[in-house]
Order: sequence, then structure tokens, then C-alpha cells
Amino acid sequence: MVVHPAVKSAAEGSRLPESRLDEAVGLAEAIDLAVVHAEVVPVSKIRPATMLGQGAVERLAEVVHDAQVGVTVVDTHLSPVQQRNLERAWNCKVIDRTGLILEIFGARARTREGRLQVELASLSYQRSRLVRSWTHLERQRGGFGFLGGPGETQIEADRRMIGERITKLKRELEEVKRTRELHRKARRRVPYPIVAFVGYTNAGKSTLFNRLTQSDVLAKDQLFATLDPTMRGLVLPSGRRVILSDTVGFVSDLPHELVAAFRATLEEVLEADIVVHVRDVAHPDAEAQKQDVETVLRELGIGEQVDKGLVEVLNKIDLLDEHRRAEVLNQASRAEGIMPISALTGEGSAALLDLLDQRLAANREMVEVSLRLTDGATISWLYQHGEVVERRDDEDHAYMMVRLDAADVQRLHRLRRRDGDNSGP
Repeated sequence: MVVHPAVKSAAEGSRLPESRLDEAVGLAEAIDLAVVHAEVVPVSKIRPATMLGQGAVERLAEVVHDAQVGVTVVDTHLSPVQQRNLERAWNCKVIDRTGLILEIFGARARTREGRLQVELASLSYQRSRLVRSWTHLERQRGGFGFLGGPGETQIEADRRMIGERITKLKRELEEVKRTRELHRKARRRVPYPIVAFVGYTNAGKSTLFNRLTQSDVLAKDQLFATLDPTMRGLVLPSGRRVILSDTVGFVSDLPHELVAAFRATLEEVLEADIVVHVRDVAHPDAEAQKQDVETVLRELGIGEQVDKGLVEVLNKIDLLDEHRRAEVLNQASRAEGIMPISALTGEGSAALLDLLDQRLAANREMVEVSLRLTDGATISWLYQHGEVVERRDDEDHAYMMVRLDAADVQRLHRLRRRDGDNSGP
């Protein structure tokens, strides 16, 4: 069973309760739960003991009994006491939004760092809930060895062991982060521009990623189908090569225990030359989702890019009716950097690649270079990686004005130093 408490005092401008319920059902289905009942429950005043009103708790207890519900998802953050009391009232396992998203992340994480981050988040979450873990067992026991001394309660022993495991995980994570920083430094030595896809979960990022790169990254009509970042090379129409990065989807009300794990998967975005915001334009809460994504990007420290305007991909236009489709196409024609596409059918993908080419060209620096005519390799490299605006040759040298990406300017300097060429800048 999935329940979304619609608190009447919620801030204006928040999502429709029905839409929030649909998202919660999608999250439950993402870990293969069969949802037999889902409803929005109005809450006029939050009850400290159960979150929901007494009448709603009793009515839903009958639903749990009649439908033989084994797990109930309450789409909000529950205190340990609220969770325990609802489990007693309904006689089934109860998990809140935080617990549900932790389950999904635990099932989907593939990289070592991803798994460590999720385990750390899960243990932090569990430690706050040990109050309810042993209600059916004797709380006190004699101990021996690592299980604790005589008279130590089960909760104390569990809390101590969880604390030790958290300390160990934090040490391991530091090692993994150091290793990843070395990998990033290696990528900077072959500095192709990075284009990062961001967007709300299930907006179609992986489907678009696969279409553009001819890859087979897991792409499903499912929340959090992608958790660990994936990177692939892509050649743009101009011949310029870029690295495309597919990232984890965003979600509203991300549990605070998972913020560190979530941000770690988004570090590629911080180094991206272009951030592409992929939106599900057919979703009823498309605007609210956009605000959620931009809020997280600002928290990550790239608010300046958000303010300047990201490349905005309005995906799933194949799902729009004629009137809404005309509105979206009109909006895109009047605004710079907005691209309506269908990642599923491929409509608009060629225009998106052209737009990425234009954005990268606009970010290029003009560099004046003088090279010996015998240095054919560097001259060829400049034609391949840059835009040669002007060239003048004399008997020994070629004098060139070239537009280059900032990363390629650094690469050119390294090439010149390696070759010991001091004939020009």
C-alpha cells in the first residue's frame, strides 16, 4: 500500500498531491513492490504519534487486513515513533520516503563508491531508528567477546557496532575519492570538453544518451534506472570530440542521509563545459521538477551556470497532443538554448548536436600561434581541434589565428613544451 499524506499547511506552489502519489507508486514499483492500494490522505494537523489522523489510521488498518498488505509506504519522513506506532496499528512493515529511496539506491548502486555511500547513508538512518528494532525481544543480555559486556542492552550493542562500521566506511570512502581524483586528473591530460546530462529522474536522460552515443546504457520507464554516472565519447557534426556524461536523476525531498551519496555521483557536473538539463515536458509537474533540479545545481555550486541559462532539452514531445506540442515548439523558437526533442523517436536530436557545437564554439578562445612549417603534426592538430580564422606563411613559419576550447589551449601549450618549440606563443 502507498499513502501520501497531503498536509493542508504545505507551502503554496508545491506539487499536486495526486502527482506526488504517482511518484511514490513509481518509487515503490522501482524495487518490484506490487502496489495493491494507493491513496492521498488529507492531514489537517500532523499527529506526533502517527502522522495521520486516528480515523485514517483505523480505516487504512482495514485496507491492510482486507488486501493482505505486507508493506506500507508512507510518502513523507516519519519519526521512529510514528513508524513504530503505524506498524503496530496496521500489523505490517512500514517504510517512509527516506527508507524507500535508500532501498532503491542500495539495489541499484554498481560502483564501489556508490555502494559505500549507500551503506553509510543506510547505517546513519538505521542508527536513529534502533528504538523500535527490538520491541519483540528481550532488551538486555549478558555479552562476551565483541558482543559487549554483561548487562549491555541489545540497542547499545547495535549502536556501538553501527558506529564502528560507519567509521570504517568513512575511511574507505576517503580512499575511493582520492583514486577518483587521480582518474579525473588523467582525463584532464586528454581534455575533451565534457557535456553533462542532468534532470529529474525518469526524464529520459539515458534514452537520449543512448541515441546520441549509440550505447546500451540501461534505460527504463522507471524511477532511478541510472544511479552511477556513465561517460562516453561523442563526435559532434563539426568533427569536435566531446565526452558525454549521464548522471543520476534528481528527486524532490531527497533524504538528507543520501545527499552526500547523491552529490558524489554529480561531481562530473562540476567540471562540465556544458550542462544539459533534460526535462520531461509531458509530465504534469514539469515546472516543479525544473525548480527542484535547479535548486540542487545551485547547492552544488554551479548557480552561475544556471543563471546564465543551461541548454534545456524538452524531451518526450511525442507524447504531447497537437495543441501542447505547438505551444512547446513556439516557446523553443522564441528562446535561445531550448531544444524540443523526442529521445525515443530521434526527432530533434540532430538539432541538439548542432546547438552543442555552437555553445562550445562560443566558449572558445582566440589564440595567435607561430609554428615552423616543418611542424606538420601541430599544424594538422590545430585544424582538427580548432577553427583556423587566419593563416599567413613565410619561408619558415606559419602564423595562425585559431579559436580553441580552453582545454585545448592548455593541451597546445603542453604539446609545444614537450616538443621544445619556442618559436611562438
